[in-house]
Amino acid sequence: MAIVRAIPDTEAGRRRLALDSPVDRSPIGELDVDGAGEVDSAVARARAAQSAWAARDVGERAAIVRAAIDVIVARRGEIADTVRAETGKPRAEALGVEIVPACDFLNYWTARARRDLRPHRQRLHGYLRPVKKLYIHYQPLGVVGVITPWNAPFVLTLNPVVQALLAGNAVVFKPSEVTPESGAWVARVLHEAGVPEDVVQVLRGDGETGAALVNSDIDKVCFTGSVGTGRKIAAACAARLLPCTLELGGKDAMIVCADADLERAAAGAVYLSMFNTGQVCMSVERIYVVEAVADEFIGLVTRKAAEITYGPGDNDLGPLFWDRQLDIVTRHVDDAKAKGADIPVGGAPVAGNGLYYQPTVVVGADHAMDLMTEETFGPVAAIMRVRDEEEAIRLANDSRYGLSGSVFTRDAAKARRIAARLTTGSVVHNDAAVIYGVPEAPFGGRKDSGVGHVNGTDALRGFAHAQPILIDRWQPKRESIWYPYSEKTIRDLDGLLRYGFGNRLLRRLLS
Repeated sequence: MAIVRAIPDTEAGRRRLALDSPVDRSPIGELDVDGAGEVDSAVARARAAQSAWAARDVGERAAIVRAAIDVIVARRGEIADTVRAETGKPRAEALGVEIVPACDFLNYWTARARRDLRPHRQRLHGYLRPVKKLYIHYQPLGVVGVITPWNAPFVLTLNPVVQALLAGNAVVFKPSEVTPESGAWVARVLHEAGVPEDVVQVLRGDGETGAALVNSDIDKVCFTGSVGTGRKIAAACAARLLPCTLELGGKDAMIVCADADLERAAAGAVYLSMFNTGQVCMSVERIYVVEAVADEFIGLVTRKAAEITYGPGDNDLGPLFWDRQLDIVTRHVDDAKAKGADIPVGGAPVAGNGLYYQPTVVVGADHAMDLMTEETFGPVAAIMRVRDEEEAIRLANDSRYGLSGSVFTRDAAKARRIAARLTTGSVVHNDAAVIYGVPEAPFGGRKDSGVGHVNGTDALRGFAHAQPILIDRWQPKRESIWYPYSEKTIRDLDGLLRYGFGNRLLRRLLS
């Protein structure tokens, strides 16, 4: 993420921010901060444009949005260059973490939109079935506000924006102030695909702009970011009874069982804790390895981590995206070292102007260390030996976070048994982090890791109101329960209870 500096206000009185590269701190751009007035104006334009967008057939909306795939493919080099300028990511990660999954999400959601959002008839139960028919219609919410983070600024913006658009909403979104142009590419590719300009709009700014968006005349908030900011958004939404989806931080645990393929587990431990410089909410932040295989596993991890290339240029590991993140990673590793952990690989920032931190392996970690309890978000594989899988499960659950987790074992049935005991939003077998890229899987956290889901089979419906419409089959003059009450009314109700619900066989027919 680019380094942000405040610079003197513009003549118009708007705050202005300067961005410096995390690679070498050279200037890469400036931006004016959108204030409450600009936010309200954007939301008003979105509301005026939303009804016409919603009036289009869902298939027409999907066809327009689907055209964004061709735009991304054609402009992938420009998008990747922007992402790399603001984050310093290696080109492989700009393509593999940002652009490939963005195209996959677009392809998947546009193919599902007509099926997921069409009105459908819902079968009724029991005594209602002969007299009523139920239909479910999906109405757009209106204007959706989306606030997205800096660690995967293109794909984590595109995914919720596209879901909301397909459901018939207009969207006003704010990418992080330190990856503003990477996020803004989402609006550019959608506009080029044919989405009207007022239907999807981008704001530029920091937390002040985000707060103004949350407090504006919108109908839902979708936020990805820190726990602290998520709590503030939840409180603001609660005051207005505004629906919100919050995808927050993680401290994901990896459990290495005694029967794991140790070569794969070690390769996974290194990559899954360090790709994107460890700045992934579902990256592996805690590793619990069963004592019986710990020595071999640690040896493999140490050797693989020592082979990672890092520094300016297209190496394996880029810089941290934010200067504050460098401080956090350094503090966590230094705390672990002071409390007795061994650091066989790395363990320090890289000298120079960039925000580089060495790929690091920490052995002998425990829950007295910040490294095992607070979100680190850096290229650190923190390993703790455990007696057995039972202890690993207990320690994995000993966290205020609950986003995702992983289990490495050759036994898929065992992986499912362990997963069922983990208090996390999702679990992955012999892999990690990839779960967000599986659109069929509902993705969301437990505990401090969030509220609600993105993705999954009901994802598009999460940006719509499911409106039930109950149709009368026979249109009689009155219902049997309507006024005036009579002795017959009471006999009929009593008979339903005695002979319907009071009879176990008939009770089953009424279900």
